Amino acid sequence: MKTRKKEYGTANMVGKNIERLRKEREIKQKDFIARIQVMGCDMNPTSYSKLEGQLRNATDKEIYTIAKILGVPMEALFEEE
Repeated sequence: MKTRKKEYGTANMVGKNIERLRKEREIKQKDFIARIQVMGCDMNPTSYSKLEGQLRNATDKEIYTIAKILGVPMEALFEEE
């Protein structure tokens, strides 16, 4: 598993948790992005990477879709470690 090269940003509160939960489930980023797209969210790899890195804002639709894919309540994406 690759380690993060850059520090996390401050543009959103959910990116770090999304990354952690995705990795815990052993889902590759490209496969996760494909699932997001199948559920109707238009997201490319660069945009998703910036979301995980907390370098861009997350939309409500993205948060809803990602929580559904991960099988967690949306609130879980906002929890502090």
